[in-house]
Amino acid sequence: MSSSPSQTPGSGDANKATPSTATAAVTTTSAAAAAADDKPRLTEEEKKQNHIASEQKRRQAIREGFDRLTELVPGLEGQGRSEGLVLKRTVDYMRDQIVQRQALIERIEQAGGNVDPKYKK
Repeated sequence: MSSSPSQTPGSGDANKATPSTATAAVTTTSAAAAAADDKPRLTEEEKKQNHIASEQKRRQAIREGFDRLTELVPGLEGQGRSEGLVLKRTVDYMRDQIVQRQALIERIEQAGGNVDPKYKK
C-alpha cells in the first residue's frame, strides 16, 4: 500500500478490505459453500414429486375456496359445483348486495340520518 503525502500509513479508507478481512470473507463463503454441498441434492424424481405435491395443495386450496363460496352465496348450497357458475353467481350476488346497501344508505339519509362517508363507498 503506497501512502500519499497527506496520509500516514494505516490512515487509509476504513471501508477498504485488508488482506486479513478479504481472507476471512473468502473463508466464510467457502465454508457456506461446503455446507451447501453437504446437503444431498434432490433427484429429478424427488423434484417431480415435490412439484406434484405443491400443485395438488394449490388445487385443494382453490377447491376449498369455491366450497366456501357455495356456502356463502344463497342459491348455491347443495348444487353440483361448476366453478364458472359459482363465480358468475357470486359476482351477481355481490352486485345485488351493493345495490341494496346503496338503497339502505339513501333511506337512512332521506329519514334525516347521517351515514359516515366511509360507509358510502
